[in-house]
Amino acid sequence: MATKTRKKVKVSAFDAANYLKTDADCLAYLQACLDEAGDDPSVIAEALGAIARARGGMSKVAKSAGLTREGLYKALAKDGNPSLGTVLKVSRALGVRLVAEAA
Repeated sequence: MATKTRKKVKVSAFDAANYLKTDADCLAYLQACLDEAGDDPSVIAEALGAIARARGGMSKVAKSAGLTREGLYKALAKDGNPSLGTVLKVSRALGVRLVAEAA
């Protein structure tokens, strides 16, 4: 029997930032994450990080939010746990207003 040669498939890690092209994309993504996050704040932190990367980079957002780039990366990392103050500063820097509504 002949041995079949398998082609190697190259994959890269998924990064939502690569798909957030417009303001509407960013807002829809953040809303979806807010809707699905449940009690997991890391979902929101990751979403804000993806939007920050899509909107010109972490350095620019960090400067606008009054944070260090390193601090912003740490806060918005998958295992990050940003304070509410940080979330509000980053949201403001991204031009996003968080709105409360009845559940």
